Amino acid sequence: MKIACASTNGINVDEHFGTASAFYIFDLADGVLTPLDKVLVEPYSDGDQKDHPFTPTAFERVSTALAGCERVYVRKIGDKPAAELRKIGIEPIIHEGAIDAIG
Repeated sequence: MKIACASTNGINVDEHFGTASAFYIFDLADGVLTPLDKVLVEPYSDGDQKDHPFTPTAFERVSTALAGCERVYVRKIGDKPAAELRKIGIEPIIHEGAIDAIG
């Protein structure tokens, strides 16, 4: 299965879904992670919900970059983006720490 990790360095899941500027894409098969790609995105939030509320257009920019992934591992995610990801078949997973611990 193809997964994405919100990460600043490709080693740790350390980014909030809305503020992430990069997602590292991996293939996860039989507990083994194989790196596939690094996808750069324009974050749709700066973490201040009042100034940057969830908008479908901003979400679409990020979700399009994750097309084909079954899961996205994030340090944190809001209820609305998590629900929208599930609608398009991507399960958000809260995980903070080493990417290689996934699997």
